[in-house]
Amino acid sequence: MTAPRTGPGISVEGVWKKFRRGERHDSLRDLLPSLARRFARGRGDPAALEARDFWALRDVSFEIRPGQALGIIGHNGAGKSTLLKLITRIMRPTLGRCEVRGRVGALIELAAGFHPDLTGRENVFLQGAIMGMPAVAIRSRFDQIVEFAGVADFIDTPVKRYSSGMNARLGFAIAAHLEPEVLIIDEVLSVGDMAFQERAFGRMREIAQSGIPVAVVSHQLDRISALSTHAMLLRRGEVVAIGTPGECITQYVSGELGQTDAATTVVPGLAVTTLAAEGNGPVRSGERRALTLRGRYDPEQAGSRRLAFMVRVRRMDTGQVIFTTTTHRHGLHLTRPGSFVVRFDLQFNVPEGVMSVETGIIDADTERLMGEGPWAHLEVSPGQPFKGMVQLNPELSLGPDL
Repeated sequence: MTAPRTGPGISVEGVWKKFRRGERHDSLRDLLPSLARRFARGRGDPAALEARDFWALRDVSFEIRPGQALGIIGHNGAGKSTLLKLITRIMRPTLGRCEVRGRVGALIELAAGFHPDLTGRENVFLQGAIMGMPAVAIRSRFDQIVEFAGVADFIDTPVKRYSSGMNARLGFAIAAHLEPEVLIIDEVLSVGDMAFQERAFGRMREIAQSGIPVAVVSHQLDRISALSTHAMLLRRGEVVAIGTPGECITQYVSGELGQTDAATTVVPGLAVTTLAAEGNGPVRSGERRALTLRGRYDPEQAGSRRLAFMVRVRRMDTGQVIFTTTTHRHGLHLTRPGSFVVRFDLQFNVPEGVMSVETGIIDADTERLMGEGPWAHLEVSPGQPFKGMVQLNPELSLGPDL
């Protein structure tokens, strides 16, 4: 018989999680049949997949003990955030088991638990109580939290009057200063301005080095490398590799250069199947590279919603999105049913490095993302020598002043 685990930590054993594509409920008439189907499925085999079901996670297992920090990496849709929501009990696994031992500090959706009508001061005590901290312990750290968040002048103002940045800074400061026994971090390394980001990263590094178990998800691979003792690479819900941060980051980047995610993205009325780069090998800094996106459009299923496509380019070393555009901003609109192809011709005026070209389906009127589309990794090789964020391809001349 296995001895029970003791002490703070995270244990994930054989976890599977499934979702249903395109499930929306706009009326009670739609909701009741869906609930009936869910009840019927719940009485059957939980591992069975129906027509629109898909596995977001497949047989994921790992353990994080005191002194360990696990960096979880992978492309959009790999299952990273789903996994953290299972660990924090925001969702339940379809199969398998997640266990967290100890008081959890979760930096997942900053300020999501704030009561908008309460002041910043009241929300600090509310969040501390939710985390299981006694009032005396919260008071002893209150000044540190307020100073770190930079909201001293507004601490007695209802948080509904705060900007989104102020809310995020206060949410981060609370979770990072109330002495969690287990820390869970999801894509919060870009909170606030650059100065606050560095302070936030420094604070997370202090916590990670204090010996408590840490799970961190980020597209900023340099941050993963600095924070983590080991790493896990996810691809389409499956564990591809577990090892040192360097090993997993190398496999993540070099193993996917020039390759694409071939998974089909479906929203009502629109299916996107492939993204392909025109040309092989690296693109030289300052040169152009075209990519083509293919799929099928059904205006009857789309109904009154106008659908469009988004393309964005992300630096893989920092996770920073450096460019975004959409088809409807360029006056391109889906009108005819059937197969289509969208061509994006991009000039990579960027420094050398690995870029992620990502696509998505959006609502053209609200620009709300409806579904992540296929992606491709491209390596940018050196062009004209320069330093900075943008390649401007300068033309210089030198001669006598006549």
